[in-house]
Amino acid sequence: MDRVLEIIKDESLTYAQRVKNLACYAENTIEVLNVDDETKKLMEDGCICNLFEGNAPYRPRYIIPDYRILMEKGCEFLNLDKPEDIWDATNNLLIFYKHVPSITSFPVYLGNIDELLEPFVKDEVEAKKAIKLFLKHIDRTLTDSFVHANIGPKETVSGRLILEAMDELQCAVPNLTMKYDIDNTSRDFINLCAKVALSTAKPSFANHKMDVESFKTKDYAIASCYNGFHIGGGGYTLVRIKLNEVAKKANSIEEFLENVLPYVSEKMLAYIDERIRFLVDETPFFKTNFLVREGFIKKELFTGMFGVVGLAEAVNTLLDAKDKKDRFGYSKKADELGLKIIEKLNLIVNSHKGYGVDCFDGHHVLHAQVGIDLDHHVSPGCRIPVGEEPEIFKHIMQSAPFHKYFFNGIGDIFIFEDTYNDHLEALVDIINGAFNSGIRYLSLYGKGADVIRVTGYLAKKSEVEKLKSGKAVLNNTDIFALGAKENCMAFDRKIRK
Repeated sequence: MDRVLEIIKDESLTYAQRVKNLACYAENTIEVLNVDDETKKLMEDGCICNLFEGNAPYRPRYIIPDYRILMEKGCEFLNLDKPEDIWDATNNLLIFYKHVPSITSFPVYLGNIDELLEPFVKDEVEAKKAIKLFLKHIDRTLTDSFVHANIGPKETVSGRLILEAMDELQCAVPNLTMKYDIDNTSRDFINLCAKVALSTAKPSFANHKMDVESFKTKDYAIASCYNGFHIGGGGYTLVRIKLNEVAKKANSIEEFLENVLPYVSEKMLAYIDERIRFLVDETPFFKTNFLVREGFIKKELFTGMFGVVGLAEAVNTLLDAKDKKDRFGYSKKADELGLKIIEKLNLIVNSHKGYGVDCFDGHHVLHAQVGIDLDHHVSPGCRIPVGEEPEIFKHIMQSAPFHKYFFNGIGDIFIFEDTYNDHLEALVDIINGAFNSGIRYLSLYGKGADVIRVTGYLAKKSEVEKLKSGKAVLNNTDIFALGAKENCMAFDRKIRK
C-alpha cells in the first residue's frame, strides 16, 4: 500500500508514467514462474537480472511488425485501408503504432520509415510537412526513446526529408539507425547522416553488410537501443548476466571459465526458457493478438535474448588489474581474456536449445546490453569503462573483435568536438574505418548537442536538468538518463578532438 501511494503522490511523474508504474507494481505482486532456489539466489546476488520485465510476462519484450503489410493491404482489425497518399501513409502508421505493445508499453520499432514513405513522396514540400508532423506526433505521444526507426541503406528523397526534419525538430524521439552500406550508400547521404548525428545524436550507424551476413537476409531491423531482429519477429524476453558479479564468485580464471560461468549461464538460460514458456503457453498473446492473426508478426521469428554486461569489470577483477596498463582496454592479456569469456558464452548459448525458438537454429542470442540507471561501476556490454577510454583509433580496434558475436546488438558511443561539423568527410572516414575493422554498430554526437545518447537511448540534457529540479518531463527515458548521469558517468565520455 505504501508503494502504491508513493507512485500516486510522486510529483515528478506524468499521468501516463503513473499509470504504467502502477500496472508494473500490480504485475509484480504475483508469482507464476517456476524458478528454482539456486536461480533465485543468483538473482538476489546480482549475477542474473531480469531488467524489471515483471513476474508475469504477458507480451513479448520487443515486437518487430512488418509494416510493409500495412502499406500494401491496410489492417482489418484497425479498419485501415491501404494508403493512397503521404497523409494516409503517415496517419495509418501513427494509428498502428498505438497498438504495438512492448515491455515499455510503446512500440520499439517503427519500420524502415524511408522505404515505407518513399512511394508516397510526390511533392517534396507537401511530403516534408507531412513527415515533420509525423515525427513531431511521435515525439509527443510515444514518449520513450526506446521507440526506434530505421532508414537506409539507399539514399531516398524521404530519407533526406526525415533527416532534415529531425535536425530541425531536435527531438529525442524517435531513436534512429542508418543502415550504412559503405559501397552503395551515396557519400552525400552519409555526410548528411553524420551532420544530423552530431546535432541530434541520431542516426546511429549499422554496418549493413555485416548485418546482412549475420542475419542471412536483408529483412532485419534495429530496434529499441540497438537490438537486431528479423522483421516480423522480435525478442520474447531479455535477461542479463552481470559478469562483474559472477567474477567475484571465482577464485581463479580457470574456475571462472570452467565452473562458475557455465553454472550461472545454464541457470539463466533455464530462466529465459521459463519466461518464454509462460508467455507462449499460458497467455493468449500469440493466439489472439491481431498482429499475429493478420501476419504482421510470426512466432517462429521470435527468440530469447541473453544479455551481457560488466565484461570490463569482470576481466579487471579476475586479473586483479589496478594499473591502467593492466586493465581491459589497454592490456593485451586483459583484452584476450575478455574475448575468451565472450567466446565461452557464445559456445554455451549456442549449445542450448531455446524454448519456443524456431529461428537462429533454435538458439537464444547474445546481446551486449547497454546497462541501466541503477548500475554502479558496471560497464555496458563489452565496452571500456567511461573515464578510461583510449585514443579513438585504439578504442575502435580494441572493440571490433567483440562485435561479431553480437548480431542481436552491440555498440560503442563517441562524442566529437563541434569542429567536426566543418569536417564531415573526416567523421565519415572514421565510421568507414571502424566498419572495415569489424565494428557492427557505432553511435556519435557532438559536444554541444542538447540531444545526446545516454547508453542505447536518447535524452535531452535540458530535460534531464528539468527533471533533476523536481519537474515532470514528457520523455520516460529522461528518468533513466538522470540515474545514468549520476550513477554511471554516462554524460562524462571522452571528447574526441
